[in-house]
Order: sequence, then C-alpha cells, then structure tokens
Amino acid sequence: MDRFLTACAEGGDWQEIVSLCLAKLGPIPPQANLGFIYVTDALAGQLGHIADRLRRTTDVDDWVGTVGLGICCDDHEYYDAPAAAVMVGTFPPDSYRVFTTLQRDLGNLRVHQEWLDDSQFHPAVVHGDPRAAATPQLIELLAEGIPGIYLVGGLSSSQSTFPQLANHLCEGGLSGVVFSSAVPVVTTLTQGCSPIGPVHRVTEARQNVVATLDDRPALEVFKEEIGEVLARDLGRAAGYIFVGRPVEGSDTGDYMVRNLLGIDPGSGQLVIGDSITTGGPLMFCRRDGASAWEDLDRALGSIKRRANAPILGALYISCLGRGRYLFGDNSEELQRVQQALGEVPLVGFFANGEIAHDKLYGYTGVLTLFLQPNA
Repeated sequence: MDRFLTACAEGGDWQEIVSLCLAKLGPIPPQANLGFIYVTDALAGQLGHIADRLRRTTDVDDWVGTVGLGICCDDHEYYDAPAAAVMVGTFPPDSYRVFTTLQRDLGNLRVHQEWLDDSQFHPAVVHGDPRAAATPQLIELLAEGIPGIYLVGGLSSSQSTFPQLANHLCEGGLSGVVFSSAVPVVTTLTQGCSPIGPVHRVTEARQNVVATLDDRPALEVFKEEIGEVLARDLGRAAGYIFVGRPVEGSDTGDYMVRNLLGIDPGSGQLVIGDSITTGGPLMFCRRDGASAWEDLDRALGSIKRRANAPILGALYISCLGRGRYLFGDNSEELQRVQQALGEVPLVGFFANGEIAHDKLYGYTGVLTLFLQPNA
C-alpha cells in the first residue's frame, strides 16, 4: 500500500490555496478513499467549499478535519495567514466509518453497530467543539460506549467560527472517523508541562474552586511549591504555573494539565479550569521548555520502537500553547518529529485541548502513525 500524500499552501484566497494543494498532491491513486483537511481560522468559513472542491477533483469521497489557529504539514507549521493542509490516504476496503456530530449520545455511531461489532479494536480520530460544555463527558461516553475504541484528536481552535468536517460541516460536539482493526496504528502523548511537587489530596472543593489540599489552605500549599520569588508576586505565575490532575490508576504517571484561573488571597482558595472533586488527587506543574523537549524525545523514541511496520502517514495534534510558543518560531517541534520518524507524510493542527484514549488533555502533543497493514 502506498504512502499517504500530503500538501499544504498558504496565502491568497481559498480557491488559489486548493489549486496549489492539488498540484502538490499530484496524481491520486484510484484506491485512495479518505482525506484529512486542516485549515487556519482565516479559512474557517470556507472549509465546506474546500472539501467540496477536493472531493470533486480527487474522487476521494470521505473527508474529515477542522480549523486551528495553527496547522502543520510534514515539517512546517503555519500561523496567522490563510492556509490549508491536506492528507489523502488509501485504507483497506470497509475499514472505517465517518460519523457526524455526537452531542448528547452515540446515536450517529450506533447506526454502524453491526460493523462495530465485527472488530475488537477501533482507533478513532475525533474533533471536538471547545464551546460545548459536554465535550469532556462526550469523550468519556464515546470511550466507554464503544468496546475497544481508542480516541485521538483535539478541540478546534479559532478566533471566528469552529467548523468540523465529517463529510459535511458540523459543530457543537464530537465528529470524526472510526477505524476497524484492519487499520494498524500506534500513538503516543507528550507533555508540555512538568510537575513541580508531590501529588496532593483535595480535602475541600466545590465545582472548580479548591479550598484545601491535605487539610491545609490550597494557596498556602501552592506558595510553598512555586518558590519564594513567585509567591511574593503571584501575578508572575500566570501562564507559567498550572494544575495537574493525575490519572488515577495510570502506571505511567499520566496527568491532565488544567489552567489556574484565579487566586483568592483572602480565603486561600484556588480557581481551576475544571470541575474538581473532593478526595481526588491534584498537583502543580510548570511550563518548561527543557523538560518538554526531553519528553517529546522520549515519546518519539517510544512510538518509533513500537512502529513495527512501514509508516504510511501521521497525524499530529499539538496544543496551542506548544508550537512557536514553547519550541520556537521556526517549526522546531514539527522538525523534531520528522527527524525522529524519517520524514513521513504528516498533517495536523494546534488545538484548544488534545484527546488521547478517553481523556481531554492540555499542553500536550498527540502523535498517531498509520502503519502498513499485514506487513
């Protein structure tokens, strides 16, 4: 089976960008059957037109994708200008199903129940709406409701509209494509924030407000861990110190990063960008370029060892807080990925939150490799 085809173009209007992408893609194999499209938010309103033209011109019927404030193609990142990244792949016959928006239940997937029951493992690429409060619960519902499913993807990011593409435009929940076990994949997650102290137990919390940790005022514990300099000027902690929610039961020390939204010096309470349950674990993290590079290299080494067949193509969903903000302005993050993998066809976007397995993460990168079947 052939390696996937990728193309990206920026500048000008959407018609010009699509024409450039089509020229770069070159001849499309007649067996090609699924494409991925990611566009910057300058083209958010044209995503449907872009997909329609690609479908007509390539004869590839099925397309999924979304919008990002940044997108990536092969070893380059694109921001602040109209741009589109396209990947076209050939997948085994009857090996996937595209599904449109899940908003409250799994009805749009249940129509494929007989097909789902024929396979024990289902990798799935999903895109979500960051404005929908139920999105984290939908991720868990999907992961729990379809036996053997493993989710990868991210939440759309934009300064305008938030379209998703699942053959048709949709929004408001989760959409994407689910594969059968005939599509071999390997995936990995890399963290962009590193822990700065031990795991604490939340001893008093309501909704997203943490009052006490280990039976002490939360702010008191927070100040101890961030150090004297930041503790004297808590405003300097913004955008540098975050909250980590350890994944209970994980044997790899996995954790989900959440924003620290507010500090109340009077009550000693912390406001977190997530609902917090009394009795659960919590720790503090910092954005750390050096440790982020180290963890990216660890993740790349791990996925390369597990890729036991030729790589046909790749998807990389990285956080908006990574990319140029953490690794530099010259696409260093994508270049490191390609250096490790040997320059594979790759597209992706910079997300408002990253999805891996059954969780919604932040400040992470989620890399998925599609491998040669039966190799």
